[in-house]
This record gives sequence, C-alpha cells and structure tokens, in this order.
Amino acid sequence: MKFGEKFTEYLLTEGERFRDKYSHVEYKRLKKVLKKCRSGDVHEDGATTEAVEALDTENEAAICRGTVRCVSRSCDFSRTLCPSQTCPVCDKIFFYELSKEISAIVGCFSSRARRLLHLHLASGFQRYLWRIKHRFADDHLAMIQEGRNLVSYVAMNALAVRKILKKYDKIHKSVNGRNFKTKLQAKHIELLKSPWLIELSAFQINSRDSEHGYIGEIFPECSCDFTGSDPVIRCTLPDSEKLEFSLTCPICLDTVFDPVSLGCGHMFCNSCACTGASVPTVEGVKTANRRAKCPICRQMGVYMDAVHLTELSLLVKKRCREYWNERLQTERAERIKQAKEHWDLQSRFILGF
Repeated sequence: MKFGEKFTEYLLTEGERFRDKYSHVEYKRLKKVLKKCRSGDVHEDGATTEAVEALDTENEAAICRGTVRCVSRSCDFSRTLCPSQTCPVCDKIFFYELSKEISAIVGCFSSRARRLLHLHLASGFQRYLWRIKHRFADDHLAMIQEGRNLVSYVAMNALAVRKILKKYDKIHKSVNGRNFKTKLQAKHIELLKSPWLIELSAFQINSRDSEHGYIGEIFPECSCDFTGSDPVIRCTLPDSEKLEFSLTCPICLDTVFDPVSLGCGHMFCNSCACTGASVPTVEGVKTANRRAKCPICRQMGVYMDAVHLTELSLLVKKRCREYWNERLQTERAERIKQAKEHWDLQSRFILGF
C-alpha cells in the first residue's frame, strides 16, 4: 500500500479524534501542489515573482495565505513552467504551510501528553478530580490507550513530513527539502525530538514496574538499559523507526538526575542546566537570561521552554536507587548552601550593608 493511502486510512480510523479537532499534515493537498508543479501547471498571476519577493515583508502571512489558495484551487492555471533547480513560489508557500502544520502538531502532541502524564503522577483528591474531568473510568488502561494514540499521531505525521520533503527534492532536483529539516531544528519544532516522547517511553516502563503490571504498551518495543557506560532508552515507533535517547548528562557525564530538556531538545541534569545558564538551582532554569545559550548547540532562548522530565526522573529513581540517593544528598546540600547565600545577599541589600 502506498503511503498516501496508508496515511488517509489512518486519518479515517485511528486518527479520527485528532483529525476533527487537531492539525495534521495535509499530505494529499501538498502532493497535488507538487504534481501541478511537475507538470508545469503551477501558479497563476497572483503568484508572480514580485509576490514571492513580497513574502519577505511584514505582510508575509497574509500574502502566503492568499497565494496558497491560488495554488490549491482546481480551476485553470496559467502555464508558467516551474524551474527544475528551484521554485521560489513553492519554496515560500510550500514550506510556510508545512511549518504551520508541524507547529500545530507539536502543540497538540505536547499539550495532550502533558495532560496525560500529569494525571498519571497526580495523587489523592487531585487524581480523583482529573479522572472525573477527563472521563477516565479505568484510568490506567485509558492512559495507556491515550499514550498509544499520541505516539501513533506524532509518528504518522513525522513520516508524512519525511515523505513529502523527499518528494519535493525529487521533483525540483534540489536539497531544499533536506535543508528545511535544519530550519525545523532551529525553530524547535521537530516532531521526533519532542521531550514528551522520552516521557511517554519512561511512562510505559514505569507502568510495567507498577502494581498494575504490564497491561498495555505505548511503543511496540520499549526498553531501558542502565548497565552500560551510556544509559539509554530505546523504543520503536509504529512505522518501525527506532529511536534511542541517551540518559547521560553532557555536562557532568553522569546519568541525568532531576532531568530537564531545553527547547532545543538537549537534556541535562537540572542543576547542570542551571550552572550552564549561570542561575542558582533554587531559582530554576526558566529564570535564565533570554540570551543564555545551550551548552551543546549554543542556541539562545532555549531555557524558557525547558521541560522537567518527571516520568524519567521517577524511572532513574527506581532503576538506580543507590545513585539517586547519593545525588539527592549532594543536590540537597548544594541547594541549602545556595539558599543561604541568596538570603544573605537579600538581607545585606535591604539593610544597606
């Protein structure tokens, strides 16, 4: 079965709930745009070179939307041959629309995964309220099913993006589609680099270890290995693509403790991330200066979007208890020291000496 048919079938079956309320890659529509581009039936007079150049102005969004409607119509097109090496109209319109779709998918996936994992870690009366609000009758089974749906959702859309970009480069004989992936990294909207995939992996492993037993799976295959020099989580997506997440902090070179993932996707111990941003651990990574850079990729503004990986922290605590207790004592002593220094400075400032 061709991927287009497979993706359509997914949207009509498993992805039905997501299709109605949330975005997905408009694979068939984008494919039609590329088909018209290949045949030479590309752009009507509303999509001239002048319009393309105007996309670089502050009116980019409005012009793009109007031009996309022109390209997407099934009416007559002017016969303007699309150059084989590059297509400036497609480069602007095609990638602009695809970026919007991917951003919406990332937002949907992140918000739903955050809600799901918050419910899993909630306790007592809070858990009871969440179960009523979100109608989770058998909450654990329902959460496993929700996790499976989320992974299928992001995996199928990631595959659709990869397929359509490969087709773009094939038709235009270019590497623009490949370069577009680099731009996605800079915008922090890569589908398979989401920290919530790590959290869902840890959630599945924690579920196996819980009193519920192993009653379901989110990933077809998911495992963790803390025995080697580089602890990892390995999992397989529904389309058989394999993911591997290293659990070694690149700063202290030890297993991550109280892990956080920055906006760029790099993962650190919370205290190491704070050190890298030159902020006290007691204040947290999100208080870092906007110009603070990731210690690995040197991107700015990534601390504001940091995510605390609570499920992963729980997994490390269960699988490496001795190491976790040792780090806990060290971190606690350091935080007490930082808190004392902070209040000493505040007292001196208030008293004027």
